[in-house]
Amino acid sequence: MNAPTGTELAALRAKAQENHRDLRARIGRLSDDSIDLILRDARSHYKWTDKPIPDGLLEEIFEITINGATSMNTLPARFVFVKSPEGKERLAKSLKPANVAKMAGAPVTAIIAYDMDFWHHLPELFPHEDRRHLFDGKDDYVADTAYRNGTLQGAYFMIAARAVGLDVGAMSGFSNAIVDEEFFSGTTLKSNFLCNIGYADETALFQKLPRFEFDQVCSYA
Repeated sequence: MNAPTGTELAALRAKAQENHRDLRARIGRLSDDSIDLILRDARSHYKWTDKPIPDGLLEEIFEITINGATSMNTLPARFVFVKSPEGKERLAKSLKPANVAKMAGAPVTAIIAYDMDFWHHLPELFPHEDRRHLFDGKDDYVADTAYRNGTLQGAYFMIAARAVGLDVGAMSGFSNAIVDEEFFSGTTLKSNFLCNIGYADETALFQKLPRFEFDQVCSYA
């Protein structure tokens, strides 16, 4: 634990507040085009061009993703970028048959996982208060926190990939047990879901499926 205190802490907080005010003054909201790109008109893709993704772009997606909020800054998500023929062959063992071609055709398939030992990193990530005691020996709470926040980071990842010009196609039609055996055996990591990323071939798209209206699923209290 090495958290700033006193005047150093006060200066850091003042700077953070100033930075946020400057950000809001500079960008009031995203443009409609930007919102369309990342969510409103974005689509899940199943077919891909052969345009490669440079490693630097994957690193940029991570840098955006890791800045998304998680409870107590736990950051439990872990990412494996499967891009080699050998890695794809190992991953294919876990997939339902209909998903093999979707994965094989993508330049990169990200395994979105989470670390059950995330809480051991809290002295670094949450240095102003030691909260490891909240998790030590409490397996259900650890699993719940890891899964919820890891899933949240997976959503950040998908939005970040779209924001930098890539297309995504998340997949859950696979065996988590096989992925964990192939990629995480002997570790504290568990797979959550898969996400193909690349530059889409739109010929595989079909019409967008219906969505709820506000009054169908929202209410005020």
